[in-house]
Amino acid sequence: MPRPRKLRCVRRQPVEAFYKPQGVPLSRLKGVILPVEGLEAIRLADAEGMEQNAAARLMDVSRPTFSRIVADARRMVAEAITKGWAIRIEGGAYRIKKDREVDLKKINRKNEELTMGKIAVSCDGPGLDNPVESRFGRAAGFMIVDPETLEFEYLDNGSSQAMARGAGIQAAENVARSGAKVVLTGYVGPKAFQTLQAAGVRIGQNMENLTVREAVEQYKTGQIEIAQEPNSMGHPS
Repeated sequence: MPRPRKLRCVRRQPVEAFYKPQGVPLSRLKGVILPVEGLEAIRLADAEGMEQNAAARLMDVSRPTFSRIVADARRMVAEAITKGWAIRIEGGAYRIKKDREVDLKKINRKNEELTMGKIAVSCDGPGLDNPVESRFGRAAGFMIVDPETLEFEYLDNGSSQAMARGAGIQAAENVARSGAKVVLTGYVGPKAFQTLQAAGVRIGQNMENLTVREAVEQYKTGQIEIAQEPNSMGHPS
């Protein structure tokens, strides 16, 4: 027995349920049936201009699923328009989401952050399930993680660990050169913080009770606030 499809979240019922070419009798019209979730996908992607991973979160589906839904919907609409057919909007596997309206600008901003590059996570060794190292500058290394695929490489931080002073600045420069656009760590001192910000690297702090994998997942789902100031003034970073 096939498993029932997961219901896609939509914000509201369609304003209109039927569209047809002017002056063509219904008896002569062919048409397509656009499911309600298909209309919602077009609204988010085309009318609101949202990136697909943000729109997928709103509809409570994966990004590949959203990509398939919006591609099918666009094809139906394009076929109807180019062939002079009617469009009926009905059916599908969806539910109306009753919670508060989402701040689309905020979601788009978070989405832009996610798509700008890789994430550097301070750690004590290579591996997604290792704990996040609390000390940014004195970490053994950094996992440089692609947030979309979870592919990673390990950046050794031994040269910074060996320094008597300036370890945080050296680590920040190493991370910036790696191409990472976000750092997730525990504590960052003011000089390291300033160096990262100058290089255009966003900083998420207080991650020391998570694994590397958990920190990346929390960032992807918008649970981590980007820091505006260092959280350590005297702690070695």
